[in-house]
Amino acid sequence: MTSPTAANIAAGCAAPDQSAPLPASVDLQKETVITGVVRTAEGELVGGAYVRLLDSSGEFTAEVVTSPEGVFRFFAAPGSWTLRALSRFGNGELAVDAARGVNEVALGVATV
Repeated sequence: MTSPTAANIAAGCAAPDQSAPLPASVDLQKETVITGVVRTAEGELVGGAYVRLLDSSGEFTAEVVTSPEGVFRFFAAPGSWTLRALSRFGNGELAVDAARGVNEVALGVATV
């Protein structure tokens, strides 16, 4: 993995810019990418949400902050995952069965 540069670091944190294109070095025949957008029930994009990746046993694996456009991305192994979003608009959760390649999802949040 290459070191992040200032151009692809999200403002205020060390996470890469979630809206940046996939690096050319990513081999989608061998790698699994889970990517998506967080939206409110009204369809509004949710920037600044925390999206957590949980493994099949519910254990925390990773967390990213969505881009201003609500975009997030994880590199993971193929298999069953849970995405959990925490935001000022509420929370949401989604089960994902990820295969190799790009797995695009929509994750909704709402107040409980």
